[in-house]
Amino acid sequence: MAISRITLPPLLVPRTLASQLLRLYDYPDPRRPGRMIKGYDCPHAVRTARMCAAVAERLGHPPARVRQYQIACLLHDLGRAGLDRRLFGRIWSWARAHGIPTRPREWRAVHPDTGYGRETEAFVARYRRAMEGDGITLDSWACEQVEMRLGYARRLAARLRAVKPVLRELGVAWAPWMGRVMLYYYYPEKLEGAKPWVRQLAEILVACEQFEAYSNQRRGRDYYVRRREDLSEAFAYLHRLQQDQILSRPVVRALRDLAAEGAFDAVLAQARGRALTARERAYLRRTDKELLDGG
Repeated sequence: MAISRITLPPLLVPRTLASQLLRLYDYPDPRRPGRMIKGYDCPHAVRTARMCAAVAERLGHPPARVRQYQIACLLHDLGRAGLDRRLFGRIWSWARAHGIPTRPREWRAVHPDTGYGRETEAFVARYRRAMEGDGITLDSWACEQVEMRLGYARRLAARLRAVKPVLRELGVAWAPWMGRVMLYYYYPEKLEGAKPWVRQLAEILVACEQFEAYSNQRRGRDYYVRRREDLSEAFAYLHRLQQDQILSRPVVRALRDLAAEGAFDAVLAQARGRALTARERAYLRRTDKELLDGG
Protein backbone atom coordinates (compact mmCIF):
# COMPACT_ATOMS: atom_id res chain seq x y z
CA MET A 1 0.00 0.00 0.00
CA ALA A 2 1.41 3.42 -0.92
CA ILE A 3 2.33 5.64 2.03
CA SER A 4 0.43 8.60 0.60
CA ARG A 5 -2.85 6.65 0.46
CA ILE A 6 -2.95 5.82 4.18
CA THR A 7 -4.90 8.25 6.34
CA LEU A 8 -2.78 10.38 8.66
CA PRO A 9 -3.87 11.43 12.16
CA PRO A 10 -5.24 15.00 12.19
CA LEU A 11 -3.29 18.21 11.96
CA LEU A 12 -5.62 20.51 13.88
CA VAL A 13 -3.82 23.80 13.28
CA PRO A 14 -3.95 25.41 9.82
CA ARG A 15 -1.20 24.16 7.54
CA THR A 16 0.02 27.72 7.01
CA LEU A 17 0.47 28.18 10.75
CA ALA A 18 2.18 24.81 11.07
CA SER A 19 4.67 25.81 8.35
CA GLN A 20 5.35 29.12 10.09
CA LEU A 21 5.93 27.35 13.38
CA LEU A 22 8.35 24.89 11.79
CA ARG A 23 10.39 27.79 10.40
CA LEU A 24 11.19 28.70 14.01
CA TYR A 25 13.55 25.72 13.99
CA ASP A 26 15.82 27.58 11.54
CA TYR A 27 18.83 29.00 13.37
CA PRO A 28 21.50 31.58 12.46
CA ASP A 29 24.82 29.81 11.96
CA PRO A 30 27.29 31.44 14.40
CA ARG A 31 30.20 30.23 12.29
CA ARG A 32 28.96 31.69 9.01
CA PRO A 33 27.25 35.08 9.31
CA GLY A 34 24.21 35.38 7.08
CA ARG A 35 23.67 31.63 6.81
CA MET A 36 20.74 29.82 8.42
CA ILE A 37 20.87 26.24 9.65
CA LYS A 38 17.63 24.60 8.55
CA GLY A 39 15.69 22.88 11.29
CA TYR A 40 16.65 19.22 11.67
CA ASP A 41 14.01 16.61 10.81
CA CYS A 42 10.93 18.84 11.10
CA PRO A 43 8.77 16.01 9.72
CA HIS A 44 9.44 14.23 13.03
CA ALA A 45 7.82 17.13 14.88
CA VAL A 46 4.79 17.03 12.58
CA ARG A 47 4.35 13.27 12.90
CA THR A 48 4.69 13.47 16.67
CA ALA A 49 2.16 16.31 16.87
CA ARG A 50 -0.36 14.36 14.79
CA MET A 51 -0.03 11.31 17.02
CA CYS A 52 -0.22 13.36 20.22
CA ALA A 53 -3.49 14.99 19.16
CA ALA A 54 -4.98 11.59 18.35
CA VAL A 55 -4.03 10.14 21.75
CA ALA A 56 -5.17 13.27 23.62
CA GLU A 57 -8.53 13.15 21.85
CA ARG A 58 -8.88 9.43 22.65
CA LEU A 59 -8.30 10.23 26.33
CA GLY A 60 -11.03 12.87 26.33
CA HIS A 61 -9.18 16.18 26.35
CA PRO A 62 -11.35 19.06 25.05
CA PRO A 63 -10.80 20.23 21.43
CA ALA A 64 -9.51 23.74 22.28
CA ARG A 65 -6.90 22.29 24.64
CA VAL A 66 -5.84 19.66 22.12
CA ARG A 67 -5.33 22.29 19.43
CA GLN A 68 -3.13 24.39 21.75
CA TYR A 69 -1.31 21.25 22.82
CA GLN A 70 -0.56 20.33 19.23
CA ILE A 71 1.23 23.66 18.82
CA ALA A 72 3.49 22.75 21.74
CA CYS A 73 4.08 19.33 20.18
CA LEU A 74 5.05 20.90 16.86
CA LEU A 75 7.70 22.90 18.76
CA HIS A 76 8.77 20.19 21.20
CA ASP A 77 12.29 19.99 19.72
CA LEU A 78 12.80 23.77 19.57
CA GLY A 79 15.67 23.51 22.04
CA ARG A 80 17.57 21.67 19.31
CA ALA A 81 17.33 24.47 16.76
CA GLY A 82 20.79 24.69 15.23
CA LEU A 83 21.51 20.98 15.56
CA ASP A 84 24.64 20.09 13.62
CA ARG A 85 23.74 16.66 12.32
CA ARG A 86 27.29 15.38 11.93
CA LEU A 87 28.77 16.88 15.10
CA PHE A 88 25.77 16.06 17.29
CA GLY A 89 25.92 12.47 16.09
CA ARG A 90 29.65 12.20 16.79
CA ILE A 91 29.34 13.56 20.31
CA TRP A 92 26.47 11.36 21.41
CA SER A 93 27.66 8.25 19.61
CA TRP A 94 30.95 8.70 21.47
CA ALA A 95 29.11 9.15 24.77
CA ARG A 96 27.03 6.01 24.27
CA ALA A 97 30.07 3.99 23.27
CA HIS A 98 31.70 5.00 26.57
CA GLY A 99 28.62 4.35 28.70
CA ILE A 100 28.15 8.02 29.52
CA PRO A 101 24.66 9.26 30.50
CA THR A 102 23.06 11.35 27.77
CA ARG A 103 20.00 12.76 29.57
CA PRO A 104 19.94 15.16 32.54
CA ARG A 105 18.11 12.87 34.96
CA GLU A 106 20.42 9.96 34.08
CA TRP A 107 23.47 12.19 34.46
CA ARG A 108 22.37 13.33 37.94
CA ALA A 109 21.77 9.73 38.98
CA VAL A 110 25.38 8.86 38.14
CA HIS A 111 26.89 12.21 39.19
CA PRO A 112 24.75 13.51 42.10
CA ASP A 113 27.40 16.11 42.94
CA THR A 114 26.60 18.02 39.71
CA GLY A 115 24.72 21.24 40.41
CA TYR A 116 21.18 21.23 39.08
CA GLY A 117 21.17 22.66 35.55
CA ARG A 118 24.96 22.43 35.27
CA GLU A 119 25.11 19.09 33.48
CA THR A 120 26.61 20.54 30.29
CA GLU A 121 29.49 22.14 32.16
CA ALA A 122 30.11 18.96 34.13
CA PHE A 123 30.18 16.86 30.95
CA VAL A 124 32.63 19.18 29.23
CA ALA A 125 34.93 19.41 32.26
CA ARG A 126 34.96 15.65 32.75
CA TYR A 127 35.36 14.51 29.13
CA ARG A 128 36.98 17.33 27.16
CA ARG A 129 40.44 15.78 27.16
CA ALA A 130 39.25 12.27 26.26
CA MET A 131 37.02 13.52 23.47
CA GLU A 132 39.72 15.71 21.98
CA GLY A 133 42.03 12.69 22.12
CA ASP A 134 39.47 10.96 19.91
CA GLY A 135 39.30 13.87 17.49
CA ILE A 136 36.20 15.70 18.82
CA THR A 137 37.09 19.27 19.76
CA LEU A 138 34.76 20.72 22.38
CA ASP A 139 34.76 24.30 21.15
CA SER A 140 31.83 26.64 21.78
CA TRP A 141 29.82 25.15 18.91
CA ALA A 142 30.37 21.59 20.12
CA CYS A 143 29.38 22.66 23.65
CA GLU A 144 26.15 24.00 22.21
CA GLN A 145 25.46 20.54 20.79
CA VAL A 146 26.05 19.09 24.27
CA GLU A 147 23.62 21.65 25.67
CA MET A 148 20.93 20.40 23.30
CA ARG A 149 20.71 17.22 25.41
CA LEU A 150 22.24 17.72 28.83
CA GLY A 151 21.17 21.35 29.12
CA TYR A 152 17.91 21.11 27.26
CA ALA A 153 15.81 23.12 29.72
CA ARG A 154 18.19 26.07 29.55
CA ARG A 155 18.43 25.99 25.77
CA LEU A 156 14.69 25.57 25.26
CA ALA A 157 14.03 28.54 27.55
CA ALA A 158 16.44 30.66 25.52
CA ARG A 159 14.83 29.65 22.22
CA LEU A 160 11.32 30.30 23.53
CA ARG A 161 12.34 33.78 24.67
CA ALA A 162 13.71 34.43 21.19
CA VAL A 163 10.60 33.28 19.32
CA LYS A 164 7.78 34.48 21.58
CA PRO A 165 7.45 37.80 19.71
CA VAL A 166 6.92 35.79 16.53
CA LEU A 167 4.39 33.55 18.27
CA ARG A 168 2.43 36.63 19.31
CA GLU A 169 2.47 37.91 15.74
CA LEU A 170 1.12 34.52 14.61
CA GLY A 171 -1.71 34.77 17.10
CA VAL A 172 -0.45 31.89 19.24
CA ALA A 173 -1.48 32.19 22.88
CA TRP A 174 1.47 30.62 24.67
CA ALA A 175 0.73 29.23 28.15
CA PRO A 176 3.32 28.16 30.75
CA TRP A 177 2.02 24.58 30.76
CA MET A 178 3.03 24.22 27.12
CA GLY A 179 6.70 24.68 27.96
CA ARG A 180 6.43 22.32 30.92
CA VAL A 181 5.09 19.43 28.85
CA MET A 182 7.94 19.96 26.36
CA LEU A 183 10.47 19.39 29.15
CA TYR A 184 8.92 16.35 30.79
CA TYR A 185 11.05 13.64 29.14
CA TYR A 186 14.31 15.14 30.37
CA TYR A 187 12.96 16.83 33.51
CA PRO A 188 9.98 14.92 34.97
CA GLU A 189 10.53 16.68 38.28
CA LYS A 190 9.37 19.94 36.72
CA LEU A 191 5.81 18.59 36.64
CA GLU A 192 5.61 17.86 40.35
CA GLY A 193 2.39 19.40 41.58
CA ALA A 194 1.05 19.96 38.05
CA LYS A 195 -2.63 19.44 37.30
CA PRO A 196 -3.38 15.85 36.24
CA TRP A 197 -4.34 16.90 32.70
CA VAL A 198 -1.00 18.70 32.23
CA ARG A 199 0.88 15.64 33.44
CA GLN A 200 -1.10 13.42 31.08
CA LEU A 201 -0.40 15.64 28.08
CA ALA A 202 3.30 15.55 28.98
CA GLU A 203 3.19 11.76 29.12
CA ILE A 204 1.45 11.62 25.74
CA LEU A 205 4.20 13.73 24.18
CA VAL A 206 6.91 11.46 25.58
CA ALA A 207 5.10 8.31 24.44
CA CYS A 208 4.39 9.54 20.91
CA GLU A 209 7.76 11.20 20.40
CA GLN A 210 9.61 8.06 21.47
CA PHE A 211 7.32 5.78 19.48
CA GLU A 212 8.02 7.84 16.35
CA ALA A 213 11.74 8.05 17.09
CA TYR A 214 12.03 4.26 17.26
CA SER A 215 10.69 4.10 13.70
CA ASN A 216 12.55 7.18 12.45
CA GLN A 217 15.10 5.92 9.96
CA ARG A 218 16.88 9.26 9.62
CA ARG A 219 17.42 9.70 13.35
CA GLY A 220 18.36 6.08 13.71
CA ARG A 221 21.21 6.51 11.25
CA ASP A 222 22.26 9.99 12.39
CA TYR A 223 22.64 9.57 16.13
CA TYR A 224 21.08 6.41 17.50
CA VAL A 225 23.67 4.23 15.71
CA ARG A 226 20.76 2.00 14.65
CA ARG A 227 20.70 -0.13 11.53
CA ARG A 228 17.03 -1.09 11.54
CA GLU A 229 13.74 -0.05 13.09
CA ASP A 230 11.94 -2.57 15.30
CA LEU A 231 8.40 -2.08 16.61
CA SER A 232 8.94 -4.53 19.45
CA GLU A 233 11.84 -2.39 20.69
CA ALA A 234 9.61 0.68 20.58
CA PHE A 235 6.94 -0.94 22.74
CA ALA A 236 9.56 -2.41 25.06
CA TYR A 237 10.91 1.09 25.66
CA LEU A 238 7.44 2.45 26.37
CA HIS A 239 7.02 -0.37 28.87
CA ARG A 240 10.29 0.60 30.59
CA LEU A 241 9.10 4.18 30.82
CA GLN A 242 5.88 2.90 32.35
CA GLN A 243 7.85 0.88 34.91
CA ASP A 244 9.88 4.00 35.70
CA GLN A 245 6.59 5.87 36.25
CA ILE A 246 7.35 8.31 33.44
CA LEU A 247 4.32 6.99 31.55
CA SER A 248 0.99 5.83 32.96
CA ARG A 249 -0.97 2.80 31.86
CA PRO A 250 -3.88 4.80 30.32
CA VAL A 251 -1.49 6.68 28.02
CA VAL A 252 0.29 3.53 26.88
CA ARG A 253 -3.06 1.78 26.44
CA ALA A 254 -4.45 4.62 24.29
CA LEU A 255 -1.37 4.65 22.05
CA ARG A 256 -1.42 0.86 21.83
CA ASP A 257 -5.12 0.80 20.91
CA LEU A 258 -4.76 3.47 18.23
CA ALA A 259 -1.79 1.61 16.76
CA ALA A 260 -3.84 -1.60 16.72
CA GLU A 261 -6.62 0.23 14.86
CA GLY A 262 -4.18 1.33 12.16
CA ALA A 263 -4.28 5.03 13.12
CA PHE A 264 -0.49 5.31 13.11
CA ASP A 265 0.39 3.19 10.08
CA ALA A 266 0.97 6.28 7.95
CA VAL A 267 3.21 8.14 10.39
CA LEU A 268 5.28 5.02 10.98
CA ALA A 269 5.61 4.41 7.25
CA GLN A 270 6.69 8.01 6.69
CA ALA A 271 9.23 7.77 9.51
CA ARG A 272 10.69 4.61 8.00
CA GLY A 273 10.58 5.89 4.43
CA ARG A 274 8.74 2.79 3.30
CA ALA A 275 5.41 1.04 3.72
CA LEU A 276 4.99 -1.26 6.69
CA THR A 277 5.40 -4.93 5.93
CA ALA A 278 2.51 -7.34 6.40
CA ARG A 279 4.34 -8.75 9.43
CA GLU A 280 4.71 -5.28 10.97
CA ARG A 281 1.05 -4.50 10.41
CA ALA A 282 0.08 -7.81 11.99
CA TYR A 283 2.24 -7.00 15.00
CA LEU A 284 0.54 -3.62 15.41
CA ARG A 285 -2.90 -5.21 15.27
CA ARG A 286 -2.17 -7.25 18.36
CA THR A 287 -3.95 -5.77 21.37
CA ASP A 288 -3.40 -8.48 23.93
CA LYS A 289 -2.35 -7.81 27.52
CA GLU A 290 1.08 -9.34 26.93
CA LEU A 291 2.02 -6.59 24.46
CA LEU A 292 0.60 -3.84 26.63
CA ASP A 293 2.68 -5.08 29.56
CA GLY A 294 5.86 -5.22 27.49
CA GLY A 295 5.85 -8.80 26.28
